[in-house]
Amino acid sequence: MKRTEIYKVLLCAFLVSAYSCTNLEIEQTDSNFENLTGEFTGIDPAAGLDGLYNDWRGQIENQGDLYALQEVSSDEQLVPTRGTDWGDNGVWRNLHDHNWDPNHSMVKATWNNLNQNVFRATAIIDARSGGTAQQVAEAKFLRALATYHLVDMYGKAPFRTPDEGQEVNPIVNTREKAFDFAVADLNEALPALPAVGPGGGLDKATKASAQFLLAKLYLNKHIYLGSGSPASADMNKVVEMVDALSAAGFALESGYFDIFKEDSDNETIFFVGASTGNRIWNTLHYKQGAPGNEGGGWNGFTSLAEFYDLFEGNATTNVPGSGQEERRGYVPTNGDNGGIGYGFLIGQQFDENGVARTDRPGNPMIFTKELPGLLGNNENTGIRTIKYHPENGAFTGHNVVFRYADAHLMKAEAILNGASGGNALALVNELRALRGASPMAALTAQSMLDERGRELYIEGWRRSDQIRLGAWSQPWAYKTNTEAFRTVYPIPATALISNPNLTQNEGY
Repeated sequence: MKRTEIYKVLLCAFLVSAYSCTNLEIEQTDSNFENLTGEFTGIDPAAGLDGLYNDWRGQIENQGDLYALQEVSSDEQLVPTRGTDWGDNGVWRNLHDHNWDPNHSMVKATWNNLNQNVFRATAIIDARSGGTAQQVAEAKFLRALATYHLVDMYGKAPFRTPDEGQEVNPIVNTREKAFDFAVADLNEALPALPAVGPGGGLDKATKASAQFLLAKLYLNKHIYLGSGSPASADMNKVVEMVDALSAAGFALESGYFDIFKEDSDNETIFFVGASTGNRIWNTLHYKQGAPGNEGGGWNGFTSLAEFYDLFEGNATTNVPGSGQEERRGYVPTNGDNGGIGYGFLIGQQFDENGVARTDRPGNPMIFTKELPGLLGNNENTGIRTIKYHPENGAFTGHNVVFRYADAHLMKAEAILNGASGGNALALVNELRALRGASPMAALTAQSMLDERGRELYIEGWRRSDQIRLGAWSQPWAYKTNTEAFRTVYPIPATALISNPNLTQNEGY
């Protein structure tokens, strides 16, 4: 039986060891510093897993850090400064304009969080912790998930064992080694993970979530390894993993916005019990309140006109009957949904009685398609984007991380890139028909990127998709910096100071 005292010491060691490898400075005055003694003998794996899932949940529900690095840096989202609101020393503007540096607070926080997740998972996986086969497998999935993001966003991944104290500089795995490490974790985890189909139990690691993540890794492998073009064998692995998901019962689901309710569906493969509130309120106007949050939104995140124009429908309005495909949503004019629409909110907004809303100064609440820039905005500039809806709970704890439509499009892209197993265009058109969109006549890398954007907007995949499909270094609205080296983020300055094994990414 493991002693409680050892467990407390190791919890302290988690923080200090993780911060050392993720490069937060540790001061001698830190209350935990003096407790770094003793030999690692293992931790309680159940408690460790609960803590790791809780950490992941908090990181997912955060509107900054991981989410912002993937979305606000892309052509889907920006956070314009409105007077003094959302200024925040330029952190949001720098992300969208690709002017971040090694001291950017979100670049640093995300690096720290991901490395901490890896270290905590490693302690659970260690044989001295005595975890069951399933507990170890779940920890390997969570370690692979954190490693995937490190590979994707930073291009390298430090690693330390539970025995290594802060005096040991963590080794640094190259992008290729870290990729292989994540794939090995998932393949080793698969036999012991539970086989769970659509429905319950999807807030924990399952065979399906591991298969989805393997498909994601193999789809991006040629980017991570710098080989230039995808290998057929890797694309066939994508198809194999997606077919395994289909065999487990996961499938495309009609009723697009219903997927983002708390109810069970056939699409959701992995979700976390993270509040969806940040995804709702960070975009709605200060005066767009709802039961559970009568105070209204935070009036921040908006989308770009050029991204809105990727969808079928009237270019200047999104009220019902505007010829729009289902995924673009609508702005209700009759008070439906408490007057708050789904998808892209543009033009005049209406309240729960169908009366035109006004902003705080009393002007019509008309969300404009264009913005003056990242600075100089008023309350109403910019298209708002919403998938989770307050009518389903203002802060409901059900945040979808993996879903089948993404896997379906990954399979289509893999076939487009040389895999066998079907017709890529037919797969895309199958999805488009379900979403009320016209069929495509042909499929290219650009049209695949556009379709992934229409299906998966504000779900945290856009940056990776733009890099893989060749659009990341192009200019778009309110972004002028096209430096090619920004396909990875910089290693935080504090990380370089604390670990001499780390080197800065090219260009920074």
